[in-house]
Amino acid sequence: MTLSKRRVVVTQRFFDEAALAYLEQAGCEVVIADLPQGQADGGLDHDSLAALLTGAQGWIVGHAKVTRFLLMALPHLAVIARRGVGYERVDLEAANELGRVVTIAAGGNDASVADQAIGMMIALGRRFREAQAQMNAGSWSILMGTDLYRKTVGVIGLGRIGRSVVQRLSGFEAEVLVATSRPDPEYAARTGVRYVDVETLLAQSDYVTLHAPLSPATRHTIDATAIDRMRPGAFLINTARGGLVSDRDLLAALEAGRLGGAGLDVFESESDPALQPVTDALIARADVIAAPHAGASTREGLGRTNMVAARCVVAVLDGQDPPAQCVVADGRRPAGGRA
Repeated sequence: MTLSKRRVVVTQRFFDEAALAYLEQAGCEVVIADLPQGQADGGLDHDSLAALLTGAQGWIVGHAKVTRFLLMALPHLAVIARRGVGYERVDLEAANELGRVVTIAAGGNDASVADQAIGMMIALGRRFREAQAQMNAGSWSILMGTDLYRKTVGVIGLGRIGRSVVQRLSGFEAEVLVATSRPDPEYAARTGVRYVDVETLLAQSDYVTLHAPLSPATRHTIDATAIDRMRPGAFLINTARGGLVSDRDLLAALEAGRLGGAGLDVFESESDPALQPVTDALIARADVIAAPHAGASTREGLGRTNMVAARCVVAVLDGQDPPAQCVVADGRRPAGGRA
């Protein structure tokens, strides 16, 4: 069957040739947005997005806000494919009501983000940033660090990325505590993790790493009260979502010497610019390892997520179902809702 051209707009950087070729072979006309250097689609306003997406049937999106107002302005847009796994910036209720499909790139960036979380644990424990700063200043004095080997690591959230972190921690012979709303006894028997409540996890862990989605229930999982429950000198890692941590409370705890350090790939200021001074103060600290929401941004990880998003777009435009684990809203169904 000869496919007619379907317009697909990509508002993400680093969209590789393999994913582009896949879309084109499926009969899609692909438009990659020419964003100014240093600007991501999360900074585009309604009018800019509407202009870019006029006439598009598919949209491969990064962090742009997908509002009801925008969807109503784009009646031909059938599928919104996130090149990532978070979807808090998408109005799922509106997507369902307006007959749209929203997908995520499930399974595409698990390994990349998990590697980053482990890397941050090691960098913090061994004080890499502080040691290099001292050497740059001419001092070769040795800073005493701490191992990840055989330490207790608390994992909050046990989705695909959380499980990838657990898998990597087995090589360090770590004791792994897990706080999750959906404990799996078979998984615990196979891996040796121990399910505990958040309070116990905080009190017993040398490293705490966050891998939960952001929701009203999980917002500020780590705040001043939670930090007070953590072991003195423990390390906090957040490669999930900025709102899981009260960055203001974290900064206060670091300034007071309450924690050993923090590894941060995400910040509250991403969604609340008023908190940018807090972010600036955090990333200036020698006991903070920071990255600009780059956990999934490896060549391999982006290649995988690009292809997952592309396959989801083609499936919907062909009138088929994307993989169930990728679907977070399907307004084609009478009941709609998350998969």
